[in-house]
Amino acid sequence: MGRKWNNIKEKKASKDAKTSRVYAKFGREIYVAAKSGEPDPEANQTLKFVLERAKTYNVPKAIIDRAIEKAKGGGEENYDQLRYEGFGVNGSMVIVDALTNNVNRTASDVRAAFGKNGGNMGVSGSVAYMFDPTGVIGLEGKNEEEVLEILMEADVDARDILEEDEAVIIYTEPDEFQAAQEALRTAGVEDFTVAELTMLPQTEVTLSEEDQALFEKMVDALEDLEDVQQVYHNVDLGE
Repeated sequence: MGRKWNNIKEKKASKDAKTSRVYAKFGREIYVAAKSGEPDPEANQTLKFVLERAKTYNVPKAIIDRAIEKAKGGGEENYDQLRYEGFGVNGSMVIVDALTNNVNRTASDVRAAFGKNGGNMGVSGSVAYMFDPTGVIGLEGKNEEEVLEILMEADVDARDILEEDEAVIIYTEPDEFQAAQEALRTAGVEDFTVAELTMLPQTEVTLSEEDQALFEKMVDALEDLEDVQQVYHNVDLGE
């Protein structure tokens, strides 16, 4: 699974380069999570998960607090959670998750981002079956054996554990993701380098330099859309 971890790192690097836009997306996601239940992360697991992710992207406390306060105040904005699936050049597959208050606008924008960059939108289910929902946790300061022992003692199953770039990367089933985090925190891990529920491709494709440039342009166009929260794909972006 190491190559798939490279894709997650690439996505984080891309988002780090678009800081203000990333913060705005997190603000929306935090607002929706806080509004969907209690605005207290200890009583709202969805909110707690979003805040953990926000921490790995260094989202400022002011933005988090503003979004939660907006939800507490009964904000009138309502968002739909949508998933789009599509294809890029030469067998590349893409999943797009969005939060939108205007479904027609978002569908049109996503379709245009695909179409202008050598891709096309597919029907629901046309791509997702080739991806596995997966929890990914990254941490430093411990080795693979130590992490395995911590998880075994907490009776948490990991799909895979590996050491890469001086970090330990843990892949879990989605329903074991939070239990794995809690076990690691109990063992003294304070910060995670990544804490994502993601969609990992079952197989990856390698594109020519020209096709990869076009594919990355398409992904950038999708991620730049205000309503798009996450973009997953099956392209091996290399080191």
